[in-house]
Amino acid sequence: MIRGGILITGTEVLTGIITDRNGPWLSEQMRASGIQPAQITVVGDRPEDVLAGLESMKAQGLDLIVTSGGLGPTADDLTAEVVGRFQQREMVLDEPLEGRIAEILSALSSRWPNLDMEAVRAANRKQAVIPQGSTILEPVGTAPGLLVAPQEGTEGPLVLVLPGPPRELKPMWTTALTTSPLRNLVSEAPSFERRMVRIFGIPESELAASLRSIEDTGLDVSRLEITTCLRRGEIEIATTFVPAAKDEYEALLKQIRERHGDLIFSEDERTIDDLVAALLQGTTVAVAESCTGGLLCTRLTELPGASDYVLGGVVSYSNSVKQSALGVAPDLLAQHGAVSEPVALAMAEGVCSSLGAAIGVGITGIAGPGGGTDEKPVGTVCIAVTQGDKRLARTLLIPGGRADIRDRSTTLALHLMRRLMLGETD
Repeated sequence: MIRGGILITGTEVLTGIITDRNGPWLSEQMRASGIQPAQITVVGDRPEDVLAGLESMKAQGLDLIVTSGGLGPTADDLTAEVVGRFQQREMVLDEPLEGRIAEILSALSSRWPNLDMEAVRAANRKQAVIPQGSTILEPVGTAPGLLVAPQEGTEGPLVLVLPGPPRELKPMWTTALTTSPLRNLVSEAPSFERRMVRIFGIPESELAASLRSIEDTGLDVSRLEITTCLRRGEIEIATTFVPAAKDEYEALLKQIRERHGDLIFSEDERTIDDLVAALLQGTTVAVAESCTGGLLCTRLTELPGASDYVLGGVVSYSNSVKQSALGVAPDLLAQHGAVSEPVALAMAEGVCSSLGAAIGVGITGIAGPGGGTDEKPVGTVCIAVTQGDKRLARTLLIPGGRADIRDRSTTLALHLMRRLMLGETD
């Protein structure tokens, strides 16, 4: 098995100013290439911490380390230098690379005519100082990527050095796979298959009990790497295995279906967002949101092609807007309260009428931390979906903080949309 590690550098990532998205993305790319990701480590912009991260991964016997960040022109961009020290390679100026970086920088002068280009070139010259013997990946921005092998006569992992900005990192990963050092490493990696089952409607503890009972039947799952994850109120069961273990996976899937078949909504990697988008082809939808503040509309429009079916949305946070923009009757609000199924249904019907959509969604709730009562505690959310004369409404108590309640409400709304479009009604 070929194992890899990911070392994310940057104090801004370590302190949470920037969220790391490169690590998870690189992990998926490794897995798709047959390399088993072992860990993601985040370190600050201190040379000793970067070196310690590299040494720790080497001590674990990893075959590949991918670094992200620290390749810019500033004084704290030291990844290439530290990797050179780690691989016992002298740092040298690559003059052809320096020339190519200078050509890239020359385009800046037309946009900023008062820019001191000599100072810019001097600062970026350090980006052309690389460990001797490195394989260079051409810059997408101004920073080159590097593949740095251990010095001859020494053992250790291959290090792939990538820039931090995702728009530069992602194409460089693709380029790196075509180079001899990484291509040779990947050629030794065994192939893996990965399957994903998504379930909605049970707690993670119940699924864990099911998996234990499946093993108790005598099914051998030793060749299956099974990972469960609770995400946005759904449970994902990701299983990775070598092709020779396909029969074991099929046996596992059969037993999962027998126990939870009515709750499985995807077995082919598609998310609830993908499934709803497919069902919306040929029709239109509009949403009316209170506690979610537009998050459902945002989620519906994240997928390309959403303009074919999403007409728009109304954020009706106050009762006055529920009345004026959606036509919710004051008597209905007075009788049932803003957080109620009748009001959610009126919001869904109102946004359909207002925007001319075939399907309407209404969401109203108490996201907290205040506003709850004994009758309607924080986390109470009412969701309704309408399509013609069909209606589907639910009142739910969603655990977690404000962000969790708002986010999970969108997931629940998508599942209600799917159920209504598949024929389920109250």
